[in-house]
Amino acid sequence: MPTLSVVQILTGSIAPVIVISGVGLVLLSISNRYGRALDRARAVLKQLEQGDAATASAIRLDEQLQHTHRRAKLLRSSMTYGSASIFFVSLTILALFAEYILQVRVDFFALPCFALCLLCLVISLYYSIRDITVSMGALELEINSVRESRGSIRS
Repeated sequence: MPTLSVVQILTGSIAPVIVISGVGLVLLSISNRYGRALDRARAVLKQLEQGDAATASAIRLDEQLQHTHRRAKLLRSSMTYGSASIFFVSLTILALFAEYILQVRVDFFALPCFALCLLCLVISLYYSIRDITVSMGALELEINSVRESRGSIRS
């Protein structure tokens, strides 16, 4: 295989490889958020197990647990679509290599794979943004909980 051919292969695969790198960083961030959501859920569950189920505190903890569970599901979906994005861009790269090495036109395969990669990336980012809004709701719930408990102490 001549050097010019290798250079063409590498040049053609630079953009998809950059997509893998970028999506990998997004997945790293999302998986960290997912881990924190799971840790928070475990902590809330432990607090619920130790307290009385009929108290106002237990009701607030249950609401927090519901928010945290929702966040974990959103983040799991985001990671799934992010991983699918990497899968499809990897298929795109393989198709590009096959096109250069085997000298066959595989645009009919590579272009849809790259389009699916980008679509999965957009969906992954959508779920990530939804998680951010849900986590803000959970934070507001905790702030209101603290305010209510301080108000009851002052009374």
